[in-house]
Amino acid sequence: MQLSEQEIVRREKLDKLRALGINPYPADLFPVDNYSLKIKENYEEGKKVVIAGRLMRKKIQGKASFAELQDAEGRIQIYFNRDEICPGDDKVLYNDVFKKLLDLGDFIGIEGELFKTQVGEISVKVHSFKLLSKALKPLPLPKTDAEGNTYDEFNDPELRYRQRYADLVVNPHVKDVFVKRTKLFNAMRTFFNNSGYFEVETPVLQPIAGGASARPFMTHHNSLDIPLYMRIANELYLKRLIVGGFDGVYEFSKNFRNEGMDRTHNPEFTAMEIYVAYKDYNWMMEFTENLLEYCALQVNGTTDVTFGEHEVSFKAPYARVTMADSIKHFTGFDITGKNEDELRAAAIEMGIEVDSSMGKGKLIDEMFGEKCEGNYIQPTFITDYPKEMSPLCKEHRDNPELTERFELMICGKEVANAYSELNDPIDQRERFEAQLKLAERGDDEASNFIDEDFLRALEYGMPPTSGLGIGMDRLIMYLTNNQSIQEVLFFPQMRPEKKAPSVELNDEEKAVYAIIEKAEKIALGDLKTQSGLSNKKWDKTIKGLTKNNLANVNKTEEGLFVELV
Repeated sequence: MQLSEQEIVRREKLDKLRALGINPYPADLFPVDNYSLKIKENYEEGKKVVIAGRLMRKKIQGKASFAELQDAEGRIQIYFNRDEICPGDDKVLYNDVFKKLLDLGDFIGIEGELFKTQVGEISVKVHSFKLLSKALKPLPLPKTDAEGNTYDEFNDPELRYRQRYADLVVNPHVKDVFVKRTKLFNAMRTFFNNSGYFEVETPVLQPIAGGASARPFMTHHNSLDIPLYMRIANELYLKRLIVGGFDGVYEFSKNFRNEGMDRTHNPEFTAMEIYVAYKDYNWMMEFTENLLEYCALQVNGTTDVTFGEHEVSFKAPYARVTMADSIKHFTGFDITGKNEDELRAAAIEMGIEVDSSMGKGKLIDEMFGEKCEGNYIQPTFITDYPKEMSPLCKEHRDNPELTERFELMICGKEVANAYSELNDPIDQRERFEAQLKLAERGDDEASNFIDEDFLRALEYGMPPTSGLGIGMDRLIMYLTNNQSIQEVLFFPQMRPEKKAPSVELNDEEKAVYAIIEKAEKIALGDLKTQSGLSNKKWDKTIKGLTKNNLANVNKTEEGLFVELV
């Protein structure tokens, strides 16, 4: 393991602390009785307090020093006086431990009393302190110069997501996003519980990947010697519970879909699904808009939110537009009554990429996704989807070609999906069989299983039911004005971390290595230009990186490219 100079110095300090008889990682409880925010909100002059947190700033001024402590609620100034901490002749605790052996990022416990400085800043006068945990790696703290300019901020997205623990420490505002995320879940639970519905848990490992159209992750159960699938949805299990006699059930479920990753998709995501007996999709539309209005108020204190350049209102009611009307409005093409060939020809004319695996449902879905979806900024219900798009949805009561389904669009993306649930077991079997045929044609999102157990459950009888699914990650993006799903996940999925070079590099090699690392793959000529090196230094540098097996120069049809090994 290669250590930086600072990491080596901190390990030396660790040894010195132990030599002084100080355990840098004590096991005993530290009796915290206050937090920075509560202290500031309920300030009492001279009040005795016990606090703990990270040391985030030190300003040493001889025998008196100021520092800053960061706890779970914020930061507070702390004041160290040598003679207060070390009343006797032995000044080691201040002169050596505090001044020389404590580093920024170390966890310390403080016992002291409250006072205000001459400029009125609430502070804690330290009576005693204790090292609670020594930090061996320096935090990536930003630096501020005398003019107030900030440098070296920890704002590279990949580093922040990969080291979320450091991100939360040095960028405390990030924590607010996750506080609001928890508020959203709590608000939704409260709304459902007050409505009389029951929270449940269903299997994550499933013998059949059902309940949605998606590519699953697959695993193997050794003891049973069977393949299992990480769930793509929990729909079919929740509807089994409606069959079993529950009138309303809901679940916050971790779902897994083996799909692409982008700013709005993560292979692991959280969905909320709720199913209520004796209801239909019209009732669910009203329920959904009231739910989201309530959640927005609980999370932000207002129904109005800013998302990028858009001002969005979650105030009910929301607009309702049929899918056919939406496509006709934005393309001029009426999908009503059209067969597969007519739809394919229309899609091609619109410039939409199609292939032979696409059935009617997929073609219509592509039309809507490409030409319509992005236009809906304010919450809008898109209703009455063609039957081929919705294999688990009840046939429309007025038009047998449609289903009683809606999706809620916000800022050009789907946030919620809901049905009048299909409870006819014969119709459901036929829909499953149609999905099988699509899978045989090459549609990798169509289901290639028939869930016989679910059909058996339906044959016992399921009451009329409406179901709703909400993508929780995407919803919290809107409520916190974050454009990327990675910002609202503590630990988003990342590519494997590239190992740091194990050889000693000179400054030129380090600089060129960093350029390649950031680009992942870069044209040789572009790399040379960006390096700013003379011909001689350039030759030496690129040869050094390739010789040490850190980078490769590859010849392709497009030219010479450099990438890390």
